[in-house]
Amino acid sequence: MADENAPIQLTPDQAWQRLAEGNARFVAGASAHPNQDAARRESLTEGQAPFAAIFGCSDSRLAAEIIFDLGLGDTFVVRTAGQVLGGASLGSLEYAVAELNVPLIVVLGHDSCGAVGATKQAAETGQMPPGFVRDLVEAIMPSVIASRHGAEEGSVGVNDMVREHTRQSAARLVDQSKIITEAVEEGRTAVLGVFYNLRDGKAELVSSSRGL
Repeated sequence: MADENAPIQLTPDQAWQRLAEGNARFVAGASAHPNQDAARRESLTEGQAPFAAIFGCSDSRLAAEIIFDLGLGDTFVVRTAGQVLGGASLGSLEYAVAELNVPLIVVLGHDSCGAVGATKQAAETGQMPPGFVRDLVEAIMPSVIASRHGAEEGSVGVNDMVREHTRQSAARLVDQSKIITEAVEEGRTAVLGVFYNLRDGKAELVSSSRGL
């Protein structure tokens, strides 16, 4: 017999619609702040069933649960500076797909990204940053180069590069993970690239592994 209290499994389209509706509330200043009370907290003690995974930049202005008006247990969130993929982040997202059955992964970039800005500067000056920040820059560099290819010098700004990096990160996520690739091919999961505007709070779809 099916568990009547089990959460309803959303399709990728429904999951994105829920995120889009939450973002619209946030932009309008009408956030509902769902699933943040004691009852919700208690209901999650035995497990979790998030309806989406969000892989975003670590920037303090990019709190996914706030900009999509979400609460406890709604999303599985992974963050690195410049949403740079690595073994730990990739494994975390594979866990979300394989074990938590999330129907949607959102790769979330944003305007004025410091990590992408540092990469742009390195590309223009030839000077790489010190320490492990260099690892971030090296990972983002292909996106910066691709965004500048064929464009007039100085015509491509940081935000254009962020959009390209968000698209490339979403594509790379599918390319590098057999688990995620199979889920996408079977229609169980979709991978979206989303660009967030800091000033107006809008989340803009920039790429999709399917026609969302």
